[in-house]
Amino acid sequence: MQLYNTLSAEERAQLIDEAGKERLTLSFYAYAKIKDPKQFRDELFIAWNALDALGRIYVAHEGINAQMSVPADQFEAFRDTLEVYDFMKGIRLNVAVDQDDYSFLKLTIKVRHKIVADGLNDDSFDVTNKGIHLKAQEFNNLLEDPNTIVVDFRNHYESEVGHFEGAITPDVENFRESLPIINEQLQDFKEDKNLLMYCTGGIRCEKASAYFKHQGFKNVYQLEGGIIEYTRQIKEEGIESKFIGKNFVFDHRLGERITEDIISQCHQCGKPCDNHTNCSNDACHLLFIQCDECKEAMENCCSTECLDISHLPLAEQLELRKGVQVGNKVFRKGKSDALKFKNSGDLPDKPLAKVEAKNIRQKIAIKKVLVGKAEHYYTKSKIGQFLIENKELSIGDKVLISGPTTGEQELTITEIHVNGGPCETAKKGDQITFEIPFRVRLSDKLYKIIQPSENV
Repeated sequence: MQLYNTLSAEERAQLIDEAGKERLTLSFYAYAKIKDPKQFRDELFIAWNALDALGRIYVAHEGINAQMSVPADQFEAFRDTLEVYDFMKGIRLNVAVDQDDYSFLKLTIKVRHKIVADGLNDDSFDVTNKGIHLKAQEFNNLLEDPNTIVVDFRNHYESEVGHFEGAITPDVENFRESLPIINEQLQDFKEDKNLLMYCTGGIRCEKASAYFKHQGFKNVYQLEGGIIEYTRQIKEEGIESKFIGKNFVFDHRLGERITEDIISQCHQCGKPCDNHTNCSNDACHLLFIQCDECKEAMENCCSTECLDISHLPLAEQLELRKGVQVGNKVFRKGKSDALKFKNSGDLPDKPLAKVEAKNIRQKIAIKKVLVGKAEHYYTKSKIGQFLIENKELSIGDKVLISGPTTGEQELTITEIHVNGGPCETAKKGDQITFEIPFRVRLSDKLYKIIQPSENV
């Protein structure tokens, strides 16, 4: 029986697009004693693959940690697959604030030593002796107590774009690093201070709260369900948000907006910005914050060095990516001397800017018609290949290229090659190529933007 993915991310995105069904992004976790994680993994894959559920899931002897995308019409069926197991009966599913049908494009379930890499010896303390769970209003109330110390147990690239007011935000690459650092910083406050902790969905605090109680902290509290559940509660109950900015998430979206505040900067020019991206140089993939202007000027690269590499022939790029040492540099989490405006550690609470209000009427006024789909991208010459499936496309037309990874990119056609030769107008059935300043994927759609005077 098939227990692995057979479709690429691009092929899966195309199927999602063609299905036209709403999907829900959600996350959940559970600590439990799992005797055979491999068998558990296989059972989950079979059940979830049948429902077209996608995501990134870790299972271990200690439990499960999952971030997923599930068809909305299969939500209850998906919940049923969880409740087959006693330890997941009634489990809380943290449904994302911002939904994106393409948040996950593969079903990946991995067996790990732990569901969160914490570096702790679980046999050395009682992992069930956790802190007191607080709902949103309770969390806000304790934040107001001058006897409270609030700690962010996420990484530097997460807290940089959003955090709770007055929180300690450790300058760490991972959860494992934060535990001893925080323990050392708070040695003098074990007896008389309220230790209030939070993370994205609550899983890191489950272990951290027990660890700090073992270290001698008397008053330990944690945000129930993390920032995701906090956001749901403040919106449903009309509670003031003490969290400012964006909540970083580990899927295609890279962030959910909680408030309209922007508290971070473009790492390249310093402009207020909180949009994370990965460097387009496949030998780098550095995670960093980049504004639209720098994205265009730097072609989604983090440095001039990476920009130069992205212009090399594909064979030369592949040669540069060979070797274990090079491979270990991929997906670095935002630490580079090239990023002049990177901030971490002691972060400000005051916003640098507000999100610009979107002109809804203008958005409605812009009409477009689907004319084709992407078929290929030529890296060296930056040429996109498309198949015209509807209408016509001519030089001078303004087009929109849209896809889950590409986003929405507008440009004006200045030259067209149809079936290998230059042409003024492409018709239905033509295979065309034209220059584009970005990479396209197989799932991308090509739209013609209709001017007010045109007829569709």
